[in-house]
Amino acid sequence: MTNPKITTFYKASVQLLLLLLLAFNASGQEDPPRPMKVSTYQHLNFGAFINGSGGGTITIEPGGSRNITGDIIPVYHGYQYHPAIFEVEANAGVVISILNGPAITLTGNNGGSMLLQLGQSLPVSPFVNSTHPPFKTQIMVGGTLMVGNFLANPPGDYTGQFFITFIQE
Repeated sequence: MTNPKITTFYKASVQLLLLLLLAFNASGQEDPPRPMKVSTYQHLNFGAFINGSGGGTITIEPGGSRNITGDIIPVYHGYQYHPAIFEVEANAGVVISILNGPAITLTGNNGGSMLLQLGQSLPVSPFVNSTHPPFKTQIMVGGTLMVGNFLANPPGDYTGQFFITFIQE
């Protein structure tokens, strides 16, 4: 015959062990690394302006504001200005860094060229991604356009291509 005190002790020990196991959160390993996907949502646009005899700069901030220096006159007749917006799909918790490419030259359809230097991003690089796929994080990137005088930069459309590297850690 078994001792009832020992049986009760074992039952209580097993119950306590089960309670302890239930009290701790079990977790598996983290998600396997997933290649980051980047797509362009919106292109960088400096809007319309008239350059004077001295030129100047136009800066588009990542938040969307436009700052002008020199003798450049902004034109607001329906011409929009805005930062570039990229959408990134990556695992939550990864660190994403943005590496801007070198300054590039924009060429005009009526002649002339302007220098474009990419600026800051929003969120500021590096940052920890907080969305889970298939949701995407929007990253806004601004830049500064160096505008010459009206002889060096005649009216027209100026276009070019810039490069940005997104690094996932």
